Amino acid sequence: MAVDRESRATFANGTPDGVVTAAPEARIAQLEEELRRERKESKRLARREAREDELKPYQVELLKLQRHLETHNERMIVVFEGRDAAGKGGTIRRVTRYMNEKHYRVVALGKPTEEQRSQWYLQRYVAEFPTGGEMVLFDRSWYNRAMVEPVFGFCTEEEYSHFLRGVVGFEKDLVRQGTTLVKLYFSVSKKEQQRRFERRRDDPLRQWKLSEIDMQAQEHWDAFTERKYEMLRRTHTPAAPWTVIRSEKKHAARLNAMRIVLDSVDYEDRNLELDHVPDPDVVVSGAHEVELMENDRFGQGRFRQ
Repeated sequence: MAVDRESRATFANGTPDGVVTAAPEARIAQLEEELRRERKESKRLARREAREDELKPYQVELLKLQRHLETHNERMIVVFEGRDAAGKGGTIRRVTRYMNEKHYRVVALGKPTEEQRSQWYLQRYVAEFPTGGEMVLFDRSWYNRAMVEPVFGFCTEEEYSHFLRGVVGFEKDLVRQGTTLVKLYFSVSKKEQQRRFERRRDDPLRQWKLSEIDMQAQEHWDAFTERKYEMLRRTHTPAAPWTVIRSEKKHAARLNAMRIVLDSVDYEDRNLELDHVPDPDVVVSGAHEVELMENDRFGQGRFRQ
């Protein structure tokens, strides 16, 4: 059967005469690249789902812990401190994901008002403390005065000094009167912090996380490190110790933070088959971190983290 001119053009190009299309080789390469991207994304989502599934047994234990606090009318505070982009917020979201909202609160206080600035510094934090049966998680805490405020000049050196002298006795009294206090410091490297900032800057869904203070964090890295050292050295105590979590890998940090929180209370019906022991490659005590920082400064002439 004779093939007309238009049919021959359609057969050759895949479209009617006059419509330009990619050569078969280019189209094949495009499809293969799309397939590679889809497979890569599928594997990424599968890994993410597997990591989230690994947290679920610990989230069940956190519900048991929450039930224990409610049953025994006990109070609990968990402090999340660390540099910007260290992973505090993501960890808090995983810790509280399945909790009963009636018996926990996440507190992230903003800039104090003029009235609050005239008050005793700890007053606005104390106002957020838990009642019986409640857990309060502080996304940054009164330790703003130990790091962020002095670095950016939001407090005087005298106010900073008064805080470090007074907070130890304050926390000792808080614990003595029955509140369980867990202090977590998330430690991230300068390189990883910069990578996370760049991701926030480039991702429209994360841009809201990037503040003006964040933009200056890298510039003030060494100043933050000096304040971190002083904070850990002077406020890590037997009554209220610091636990440092290496948060370079977010999943490991989240998992080990849950283990630490669970280990702070002797709650009923604990799953003894679950590994509750923090990973020593991820978790160190505040005292050991001070020791490491001192050795680092001795060898390098300065602190690195």
